[in-house]
Order: sequence, then C-alpha cells, then structure tokens
Amino acid sequence: MLEVSGATKSFGGFVAVSNVNLSVAEGETHAVIGPNGAGKTTLFNLVSGLLTPDSGSVVFRGKPLKKMQPHEIVKIGMARSFQRVNIFPRKSVFDNVQVALIASRGLNFNPFRQASGLFRDETIALLDLVEMADDADRRAGELAHGRQKQLELAVALAADPKLLLLDEPTAGMSLGETRAAIKLINDIVSKRGLTLLFTEHDMNVVFEIASRISVLHHGEIIASGEPQAVRDNDEVKRIYLGKE
Repeated sequence: MLEVSGATKSFGGFVAVSNVNLSVAEGETHAVIGPNGAGKTTLFNLVSGLLTPDSGSVVFRGKPLKKMQPHEIVKIGMARSFQRVNIFPRKSVFDNVQVALIASRGLNFNPFRQASGLFRDETIALLDLVEMADDADRRAGELAHGRQKQLELAVALAADPKLLLLDEPTAGMSLGETRAAIKLINDIVSKRGLTLLFTEHDMNVVFEIASRISVLHHGEIIASGEPQAVRDNDEVKRIYLGKE
C-alpha cells in the first residue's frame, strides 16, 4: 500500500531523514519507533505530503506523491492525526466531525447549500465509532486531552481512509486513557479493515498492537521486522531500549 524509497530530507545542514526505505503492506499495523529527534514526524510529513523529499520517492497505492498536495493525498485514501491535537477548539465536537465530512465530500465551497443539515447521520455514526456520541454538543476545547485525541481520530476517519497515520496517538494520556485508546484503535482498525502506520514512545503500546516495527535512529532505519525480531535486535536494545 505504501512504499518509501530512499527518502531524504535536510533542513539547512541537518539531515532529518536519510535514505529511508519503508514498505507498508495492506492490512498491516506498522509502528515507527525511535528516540526524540530520530526523524519520525519528519518521515510522516514526507509520507502525507506536508514536506517534499529532497531525494527519493513516496508511492501510495501505486501513485507517486511527489507533486501532490496534502488535501489531494487525503482524497486518494490517506488520513493522519498529529502529535499536537489538531481540532477546532471553539466549535462543538459534532461540528468538528461534520466539517471534516463536508470537506472530504468536496462540498465546503458550495455557497448555495446550508452546511448545518449535511451528513448529520454520518457524523453521529462516526462519533459512535469513537465512543463520543454523548459529547456531541460539547465545545471541543473543553474536552480532556485524551478525548480531544479521540475527536481528532474521528476527524481523520471522516475522510474514509485506507491508510491511517497516527503520530503518537497516546501522547500525554494517563495509563487508563492509554489503555482505552489502544482498545479503541484496535477495534476501529479491525472493523474498518484499515492499514495503520503509527509512531509511539510507549513500548507497551507498540508491542501490543504492531504487526511490524521499523526503528529510526538519526534519520535512518536501523531495523525493521516482526515485533519479536525487533525486540531481540542487539542494536535496537543498545540504542533505543538502553541496554548494553
């Protein structure tokens, strides 16, 4: 579904991502892990079109993405969340998801239709899916951090993606919120038959839900494989897990 080949991205003299090769198969739950500053978010920005690689390529479902804008990439089946929550805090939970649905269907520039009546059933269905129907009328900015992350997930799902990118989906959550988020993500991926690519610092989360793991260090992939193989990799243990 996704093929990253030789992707490199520099900022001035700093190489954030260096010659990265990454392959994500359809139906896979693929984690990208690494220390702070390893290049995980930069890699996600290259994949989702927010950045253009200096060299190398990103191909999604057989289509090269180099000349495509992020909104165009969303339309062909990719959606993502961000490390920092990306919602409309002054709008209601319902409005956040409804606006995402309207935009994903290309109706956000029609001056002759009233938006308030569009996709109401679909909006409620998405809120049900992320277990937030009871919060529909609440202002998004008033939600606890974990609930805001759930709302952002619903916004991403409004685009009906085939590939879902989640950048640290449990960052800043309590232990209880993290466990609930893991279960929710697993359930949604299973119900919708999604392919998932995610970054995460919590190793319990990674080894619980990932079917494949790639490890970034100083912008380079140093290991990639099934969870147990990565766990047993001596270089990963030394560099990332802090073991001699």
